[in-house]
Amino acid sequence: MSKSAVVLVLFIAWALALLLLMEAVRSYLVLTGRSRSNEFKPDNSNLSPFMQRLARAHANCLEGLPVFGGLLLVALVTGRTEVTDPLAPWLLGARLVQSSIHLASVSVLAVNARFAAFAVQVAISVYWAWALVMSGSAT
Repeated sequence: MSKSAVVLVLFIAWALALLLLMEAVRSYLVLTGRSRSNEFKPDNSNLSPFMQRLARAHANCLEGLPVFGGLLLVALVTGRTEVTDPLAPWLLGARLVQSSIHLASVSVLAVNARFAAFAVQVAISVYWAWALVMSGSAT
């Protein structure tokens, strides 16, 4: 499997891991009688600050998947993974950093660091989009 394929799977797995963590905590709250199953809001706004950050970190992954994952998928489908393979691990690393910071804090420093990690993903994706279009038009 190419690096691009592995990163796409791991990106999806990370979103799934965040979802599983959220559902595990929600299940615990229901099973211990701390919440009723019909009380949860999609953004966890009625739960702890950590749970609210977890909901946003998960949503951020899902929001980024069509762009970041889509470009990886285009490279895979068109056989152009030489464009995405070199930076794919960096994109995933930046996503993991972004989500982890999101879970840890909402301080100004944390938000700025989180944005920097997001900016890395955007820059990589802009490069990929340009490179994929340019490599496709050269053939």
